[in-house]
Amino acid sequence: MHEFEIEIGEAPAMLGEELGLTNDGPQRTRAALFRRLQDVVGLPSSRISPQERHMAADLLIEMLRECDVATRVRCAERISLLHDAPSLLLRFLARDDIEVATPLIQICTSFNDSDLIAVATSPNVTTEHRLLIAQRKLVNEVVSDVLAEYEELEVCIALLKNEGSKLAHPATEKITAMSKSELSLVPLLLKRPEIKPSQALTMFWWADEEGRKRILQRFAVERITLLEAAQDLFPRAAKESWQDPLVRKSLQFIERRQRNRAAAEKSPFGSLEGAIEALERDFNMETLTEIAFLSGIKPACSAQILSDPGGEAIAILCKATGLKRFYLMALWRGLRRPLGSDAEPDPAYTRTRLVFDSISTNRAQTVLRYWNWALTSAMSPVLAAKLQDGDEIMDFSVSARMSHLVFRQ
Repeated sequence: MHEFEIEIGEAPAMLGEELGLTNDGPQRTRAALFRRLQDVVGLPSSRISPQERHMAADLLIEMLRECDVATRVRCAERISLLHDAPSLLLRFLARDDIEVATPLIQICTSFNDSDLIAVATSPNVTTEHRLLIAQRKLVNEVVSDVLAEYEELEVCIALLKNEGSKLAHPATEKITAMSKSELSLVPLLLKRPEIKPSQALTMFWWADEEGRKRILQRFAVERITLLEAAQDLFPRAAKESWQDPLVRKSLQFIERRQRNRAAAEKSPFGSLEGAIEALERDFNMETLTEIAFLSGIKPACSAQILSDPGGEAIAILCKATGLKRFYLMALWRGLRRPLGSDAEPDPAYTRTRLVFDSISTNRAQTVLRYWNWALTSAMSPVLAAKLQDGDEIMDFSVSARMSHLVFRQ
């Protein structure tokens, strides 16, 4: 006898009741059909054509629409074990109540990226559904991008913790922006291999002490390869009087020299050290602006650094410009910050001095020049509004996006 040619009476009466029938004969008939459709859908590919499998799935979906939750859960549990379940059936059950969707999304390997995106973006699903998707054994870049767009904290945390997830640039960019208000994301982002220097060095401004330490250890790098690649271009650009602003800006990022010699020749203080000594005697904005120019950075970047409550950024500025430790302390005093006592030194100054002592000049220059490049881009109100309205992120430069992220409220 064929495996599906069983007696109607073998179907359990309970299943018929769950399918919504009260008459004993019809309920058993429907229960048997429901079970056999699941059998057909689950047949191996060697025994059924794709067309017939999808026909059976279509019929099964129609019956599932009238089943109660318990029956749909059992069906989902059975379908979750299949390796080639029909896509429409997967999507139908995965967008169902969370009890129904859970076994499918957690276990089933039949989902492709398109199926998962369709489930994640369905108006009927909840954050719990997207959380289950983020926790799957493998989550590809296109799926991660869609999940990150919803900016749901628990989903983003699950993505970052999932070693089987892959994050493309849009997802890391979105989660980096979220980390400004959701600080728990910072340490998780810093563990990801996909995080870029532009994102990490922007997160520096709101990272805690440990986060800042990790950022500097990982992203404060030498520029040896860049210097070797562009070495012969410096005299050529100088011969052309630095007419090309893009070339000038890029080579300023690469070159070894940090201080602005031209500014020192015009400065009433004569040098960066002289400006710091003047600031220590008399705190005023004009001297602060002069310190920025003598350091070879823009006032907006200098203001961000000198107002940083943690102090590590001040250490980067001093080390990058070749200042001795004495002038680090003098600048700290000039900014009217507490030093503490020998017995109980100020914690912020202690951290600042530790960064100053542990980082090389070349690495500090890399960080400072990135900040100067990123934090001084032209951020017009129109551009800021466009960024907030969700325009394509690649329409704007990295520096414009990072500047907006740091300075916006």
